[in-house]
Amino acid sequence: MNAWRRRNGTLSGRFRNKHNGISPVMREEAGDTEAKVGQKDLRIQMKRYVLPPEWAGQSGIQLTWPHEGTDWNYMLGEVTECYVRIAAEISRREKLLVVTPCPGEVEALLEGKADKGRVRYVKADTDDTWARDHGGITVRDADTGGWVILDFGFNGWGNKFRHSLDNAVTRRCFSGSVFDAGYEDNNDFILEGGSIECDGNGTLMTTAECLLSPERNPSLTQGEIEARLKRSFGISNIIWLNHGMLAGDDTDGHIDTLARFAPDNTILYVKCPDTADAHYPELSRMEQEIKNARNVHGEPYRTIPLPMADAVYADGERLPATYANFLVINGAVLYPTYRQPENDRIAAAALQEAFPGYETVGIDCTPLIKQHGSLHCITMQYPEGVLK
Repeated sequence: MNAWRRRNGTLSGRFRNKHNGISPVMREEAGDTEAKVGQKDLRIQMKRYVLPPEWAGQSGIQLTWPHEGTDWNYMLGEVTECYVRIAAEISRREKLLVVTPCPGEVEALLEGKADKGRVRYVKADTDDTWARDHGGITVRDADTGGWVILDFGFNGWGNKFRHSLDNAVTRRCFSGSVFDAGYEDNNDFILEGGSIECDGNGTLMTTAECLLSPERNPSLTQGEIEARLKRSFGISNIIWLNHGMLAGDDTDGHIDTLARFAPDNTILYVKCPDTADAHYPELSRMEQEIKNARNVHGEPYRTIPLPMADAVYADGERLPATYANFLVINGAVLYPTYRQPENDRIAAAALQEAFPGYETVGIDCTPLIKQHGSLHCITMQYPEGVLK
């Protein structure tokens, strides 16, 4: 996410300014009363929401497209080729929502490569392209059966980078009438989609380093954060991982780079067998935490290790290459590859074990990790019936 910043020795592409964009704590506009705020909170608390797992049926996937105004500008051609490949694979199986300031240009790029009948465009200015973290999170209203998109606050991973345009993307998509879902403003709570995993059966998994970061929701205790997660996603059990790290990560330890849920009570996780690797101590402790984790019924999870990618460097810095950053779509698992044939093969085999009956499709994500993210980081799924 920040190779350009580090290449130039400044914050160039994004700016470290906590006042740039929407504040982590949204305030009601002047004239609103405290009673109104209390009534809004009460209405939210009374709703019963359920967060579906990623492998539930989908209507489509969002990609926020790279352009010259993003941190990709120094390698735009290379990363665009990666996006086109991902777009083509998605549109073979479901709808694709492309958010971009230049819809015509992207449409030309996808001509003959993506199923144009399945592609939707929303014109919007953006800071960057990490849709997993600025995209809305969709939940089912347990009382009405309808879908609701929760629009959480995005503050550039703890005010590290500029974010005001990206934080407005979900609202811009609603104004573009591409969703058949309700909208709920949750900008008072900072939460990135890559920081949470749900097993579809009442358990959410996350990392303490990220969700308890003082740069996200500094006024909330861990207990208050847990209560908000339970209320928002209809879960009763939270697995907090206190260990696990990847060199070069900008997100403070997003769970989708380390460990992921899969069907049938399964967790896939990054395993580091090399005791000489700097990751070994933290990932070994994380492995033990995962093996000790229990679901809502008090049962252990089936665990499947993913290989640790061989070290990848850019400008002398190790990049966060990870096979945990895969994307589940209808009938397929798109997974990142890193031009490491043996590791790529082992990762595919692990995913085939976790997702039997799914096609596994490797996508070369070497360009993506140059900006410190990968395949799952640039996508956001919408359940069946949400994307028009």
